[in-house]
Amino acid sequence: MKQTIFLSFLLLSNLTLFSQSNFHSDSYRVTLGDLKTNTFEKDSTANALIIYKHGNSFVDRSDYDLRTEIKQKIKILNKEGFNKANVSIHLYNNENSEQEVEKIVATTYNLVDGKVIKTSLLKKDTFREKHDENHTFVKFTLPNIKEGSVITYSYTLISPFMFNYKGWNFQSDVPTLYSEYRTSIPGNWYYNIKLVGGKKLTTNTSEVEKDCLQNSRGGSANCANSVYAMKDIPAFIEEDYMTSKSNYLARIEYELQTFRGFDGRVNDYTKTWKTVDREFKTDKDIGRQLSKSIDLEDFLTPEIINENDLLKKANAIYKYIQETYTWNGDYEIFKDVSIKDLIKNKSGNVSSINILLHNLLKEASINVKPVLISTRENGFATKVFPIISDFNYLIVQATINDKIYYLDATDNYLCFGDIPFRCLNGYGRLMDFKNGSEWVDIKPNQVSKVYYNVELHLDENDIISGNIKSKRTGYHALNYKKSYYKNEDAYLQELENKFPYLDISDFVVSSSGITSPDFKETYHIEYNYEDTGDNIYLNPFFVKFFNENPFKLQERTYPIDFGYKDAYFYSFKFNFDDTKYAVTEYPEVKNIALPNNLGRVVFSTKAFGNSIFMTLNITFNKAVYEPEYYPALKEYMSKIVDIQMNSLILLKKK
Repeated sequence: MKQTIFLSFLLLSNLTLFSQSNFHSDSYRVTLGDLKTNTFEKDSTANALIIYKHGNSFVDRSDYDLRTEIKQKIKILNKEGFNKANVSIHLYNNENSEQEVEKIVATTYNLVDGKVIKTSLLKKDTFREKHDENHTFVKFTLPNIKEGSVITYSYTLISPFMFNYKGWNFQSDVPTLYSEYRTSIPGNWYYNIKLVGGKKLTTNTSEVEKDCLQNSRGGSANCANSVYAMKDIPAFIEEDYMTSKSNYLARIEYELQTFRGFDGRVNDYTKTWKTVDREFKTDKDIGRQLSKSIDLEDFLTPEIINENDLLKKANAIYKYIQETYTWNGDYEIFKDVSIKDLIKNKSGNVSSINILLHNLLKEASINVKPVLISTRENGFATKVFPIISDFNYLIVQATINDKIYYLDATDNYLCFGDIPFRCLNGYGRLMDFKNGSEWVDIKPNQVSKVYYNVELHLDENDIISGNIKSKRTGYHALNYKKSYYKNEDAYLQELENKFPYLDISDFVVSSSGITSPDFKETYHIEYNYEDTGDNIYLNPFFVKFFNENPFKLQERTYPIDFGYKDAYFYSFKFNFDDTKYAVTEYPEVKNIALPNNLGRVVFSTKAFGNSIFMTLNITFNKAVYEPEYYPALKEYMSKIVDIQMNSLILLKKK
């Protein structure tokens, strides 16, 4: 190994004397190969490429601060990659201590007429930007950036916060050839180490260094020195139907479990769920609020209080909370939780609203428990050990007649038993103060569906008109209810703008209101088709479920998360005068299935007498598909779009 490094140094010591055809990902040193190679064959869409990334974290022997030395070498492939020259270093501070950065060195390399031109960052071009009282950013932009430039920068991050050992991202939004992270952790600190993202390490070694850390009184500690590395890491590109990218970005994280001082003291930071349950129960913000007694007569009518049917009573209490209290948009579930303030102001955060719901239901003799969850944008909560800060939301579990309902009263458009889409993140922690907390799955019970029924006819004046009826259930209904009931005129205007070739009239919504489990609408249309002489061309899909294929990546390494199972149904009937017209062309029948019967498209067509019948059924039988289904889903969606866009009926005059 030492011999290899020495040879590399000799060969690369003079940029102008050596040329290679490939990127050099083995070191921080810039080579002619790095400068001359201007394409990346493995990903032709890449705008930039991280050739080499290196981190080294260790505890300073004098002040016990955590120091992290960071180096990066990046190739700018085109103008869209210029943003990689903008570097932002995040620093955290509290009332007593702060992180700092030092030794910033940044250089841009360009190849001009066969010569290497180096441009260094000047100290005056580095500046600090205070974000808030706890967060500051040190920023700089590398100079003289061009297409084909190679940039390098390095700095040392100094942190007094050993409870938060520096994590490391192996993956970014551009491809990475090589990323290595070296750590040295004294035995005083014991961390839970978690590898996220599902990618395998190409290097994972560890060895013990004796007496790496000492104090003035003769105490010492050994260090665990580790090396983690990955090679050929694809870019992480965000796409539709995913939760937080923090769930899937390849990285390593640290959570402090125990600190052992040289004086023998031991502090445990990572607790068991049994300990967390006990602390949660007595917490002044949530625990005590959940245990407060409440007088039903102060809130509910006698009719609700005296209702014997528990499900009807729970529905009425839930509706009362929805209609009386407004969510202020805050997720702060562990602070500023006050039922008293909520009642006074009629507005409050997630915890305040749902804890009041919990307490009213409990007082009404309904079996309820709080559930802590992490929303889709917040990422998955860690299951291996308790990290309360992973949770940012609270809902209520109610068990009525042996059936479980999950409730959230922050949205007055929700039906009883539904929770917002933001809460569909797989699982939550049920806080049972008697039997102990446990993990529970958070999944919708029902399939969300969309139905369209279109019936048209061609009259003696060759005018095509008829009716469209639609019905949506579940999460599909929720979005349309919000759009319609918030502004009915604007909804209708948007509908008319969406179909400029249709004249819409007699628009009617027949759902029972904003908490209806479905959204139903009916309207009359007149179709302004293009005059093509004796022929009439008609696409039966006036409404399209998918206007384009949402899946465009060459490869997707993270799940396709729809949040819920859904299905789409479209039926079309067209009547015409068969003494005047003949059907000479109509689409073919198609039957397409996803592997393992996890979805199916059935498109049937039939012409009979003076009528044409068509039906399109689309099903997605899973809420979350593993990445290996991506190619099949991509093709599946492509076929669906093709059916809707290119299905034509041709009527020819006799």
